Amino acid sequence: MLELIGSLPSGWPGLFNPWADICADDLDTNGPAAKRARLARHLDCDARFILCGEAPGWQGMRHTGLAFTSERLVVEGAVPRVDEQGSRLTTREAPFAEPSATLVWRSLYALQIAEQVVMWNAVPLHPFVIGSPSTNRTPTDGELGLGKQALQVLLAAYPKAQVIAVGKKAAEQLARLGVTPAAAVRHPANGGARAFAEGMQACVKARRQG
Repeated sequence: MLELIGSLPSGWPGLFNPWADICADDLDTNGPAAKRARLARHLDCDARFILCGEAPGWQGMRHTGLAFTSERLVVEGAVPRVDEQGSRLTTREAPFAEPSATLVWRSLYALQIAEQVVMWNAVPLHPFVIGSPSTNRTPTDGELGLGKQALQVLLAAYPKAQVIAVGKKAAEQLARLGVTPAAAVRHPANGGARAFAEGMQACVKARRQG
């Protein structure tokens, strides 16, 4: 795992590294070390699918260290191999909930592949507007370049897994690496939930028939 995240910068202006940087909203028990341990448990599987998104969001991976995963999902025990026994991650009155994360996991469970999926992002660093950490923005091409080495390491670790690009930026990043994904599906945000679910269903069906 150190090889996976070791190439990622910390303290970079406008980018938050969940496995190295400190978030003011997180409990002391949910610092970088806790997120690294959570990531290690998430990766400990014989993955059949890799979901590659664009970048972390401020309500999701920033606090969990896992792509497409919110605090609420972790607290509820909805994420395989990540048993926090209901413990909170942040100081917020209610656990952070991230709409896209909820839609992704709902789809994975409906397709009965939740235990077989590893999540990642084209740039696994949260891009935010400088001075406003509770924001999301589209990563620049230069910032996407910061995530290339980590993505290569991840793909090499699961040579039998099919890669699914979630959104255009993920597909572009994979293309830069010379990787053709098994499928490129719509990101579930901004009205894309149905298209995402249908794309995932088609990909999983093709895998099972193959």
